[in-house]
Amino acid sequence: MSDAVRVDAWLWAVRVYKTRSAATTACRAGHVRVNGDRVKAAQPVRIGDELRVRIHGFDRILVVRKPIAKRVGAAPAAEAAEDRTPPRDPTPVIAQRDRGAGRPTKRERREIDRFRGRA
Repeated sequence: MSDAVRVDAWLWAVRVYKTRSAATTACRAGHVRVNGDRVKAAQPVRIGDELRVRIHGFDRILVVRKPIAKRVGAAPAAEAAEDRTPPRDPTPVIAQRDRGAGRPTKRERREIDRFRGRA
């Protein structure tokens, strides 16, 4: 087995992207970084390399444990990558007034401003 594999093939093999072409497109768009540097799809990755992959507005941090080029099952794919992504913050609370409640009072306006951080 080779000690290095293309970054797009590895991202596809460990199920970060559904297709290899989606992984290639992400590399072209600059959403993939290896050890802090933006890479092209053909960039080889080796054991110990840290990948930052931007998906849906959030970064996933993955460390290469095993370089695999072919798509495998979920269990071997999980063994090939170490996920160091910090947990996301819970969904932010969005305040809404009841429809038809009318204009907010002066007191309610102050509470809204405090909630939005404009105090």
